[in-house]
Amino acid sequence: SLMNLRELVAALNDFASLSLAESWDNVGLLVEPSPPHTVNTLFLTNDLTEEVMEEAVQKKADLILSYHPPIFTPLKRVTWKTWKERLVIRALEHRIGIYSPHTAYDAIPHGVNNWLTKGLGACTSVPLHPSTAPSYPAEGTHRVEFCADNTEHLDTVLSKIKDIQEISCLTTLPARVEGEEQTRVSLNCSQKALLEVVALLSQNSLLYHKTEILSLQKPLLPHTGMGRLCTLSEPVSLSHIIERIKSHLKLPHIRLAVGMGKTLESPVKKAALCAGSGSSVLKGMEADLYLTGEMSHHDVLDAVANGISVILCEHSNTERGFLSELRDMLAIHLQNKINIIVSDKDRDPLQVA
Repeated sequence: SLMNLRELVAALNDFASLSLAESWDNVGLLVEPSPPHTVNTLFLTNDLTEEVMEEAVQKKADLILSYHPPIFTPLKRVTWKTWKERLVIRALEHRIGIYSPHTAYDAIPHGVNNWLTKGLGACTSVPLHPSTAPSYPAEGTHRVEFCADNTEHLDTVLSKIKDIQEISCLTTLPARVEGEEQTRVSLNCSQKALLEVVALLSQNSLLYHKTEILSLQKPLLPHTGMGRLCTLSEPVSLSHIIERIKSHLKLPHIRLAVGMGKTLESPVKKAALCAGSGSSVLKGMEADLYLTGEMSHHDVLDAVANGISVILCEHSNTERGFLSELRDMLAIHLQNKINIIVSDKDRDPLQVA
């Protein structure tokens, strides 16, 4: 059983839309062997190091899904000189594609942050920064509404409006304004069309002064976005939460900063979390606890001063455990058509010595 690389990439994009990734990120298919390329074995890793690449070669991987993008800043050349360039050379020599989802997997409801919330025990969660839908619900970025008397002049205005490109949802409704029968006109339009509509309406000062222009917003996607704010079903002590997190992440140690005025016995009811490097996502959030992989010294001091305890687990330790859950979800999503394996060599570069 196997899949064509293009089919597989389409299926992966369907599993998690790349439009959910942060604008600064570099996601999707990063290395593509010459087509046609058949995928029999999909190899999952959190970081693609040279050691992990050797493992992928040995295990005859056809596509590596590396959560972190191994190519982030542009490569000016591909030589044997730096480790990231060598990864690309190895991948192409062995006909292995490389695909990176990164923050798209952070945002999705069934993604990395959702997996991390399970370390807190029973809780409900909402994204700290909800994702917006990729498109507007109706066409257009603006809505224009105005009321006019039922005259031939209105018909003229409407026929001129109909000639403008990029206008949609044009509706007319009878309306009573201060006891007078009028027509309420509503339309959606693009930024470009808006200028033309405004120019047209401004020819009649009466119409123009009654015109409302609404800026349409893309709707928020439920359960989707960066970070999570978790409300525990039962508040538990900080020391208890530490044990749960260690157990979930399979870690012997975590780093802890106890919030000002708090102790290990203080209850934790609300926890804000973000897989990886969470400072920018967690900043300013009200919670009893921040849980992330790494944070700067000064951001930790800020949290502590605000009475918020901080648990740091090292960057990739807050992400890697998701891979085994991902393997199971992708097996179902890809209808068991290909072999999916998780790297054994992938690990956080930091250890406690």
